[in-house]
Amino acid sequence: TVDKKGNPRGADRLVIDLKGRSPGFTVRYVKTFTSQASGRPIALRGGAKLAVTVDAPAYDPATGTPTYTPRNPVEVVDGTGYRTFRQVRWDSSFEGYTSMGLGVRARLPFRVFTIQDRTTSRLVIDVAHHW
Repeated sequence: TVDKKGNPRGADRLVIDLKGRSPGFTVRYVKTFTSQASGRPIALRGGAKLAVTVDAPAYDPATGTPTYTPRNPVEVVDGTGYRTFRQVRWDSSFEGYTSMGLGVRARLPFRVFTIQDRTTSRLVIDVAHHW
């Protein structure tokens, strides 16, 4: 699941809940956010764009059955209350990788880390409110 969490340290926080151990991931600023499946540009609100890729499928590899389907792929999370985030947009889960775009106000500093327990892990993306 994807959720927003409050962060008292002057940053907006996006948390992606995952089953099992934390897989690999990539989070980086891109000039144009593009679909991992088609390579086509995907519109994303904000002055800067973060591409988020989790090295895990959002489907059961044995059956192809989705394990996560956003209600609204264009607005995965309600942006109300964010100071820095402008949009969280779903791309796809393709060939074992899951991708989404994070539109932010400007190209601000960010950090990414994981939190793990016995059965789940969380990918946490904090984007600062200021430079």
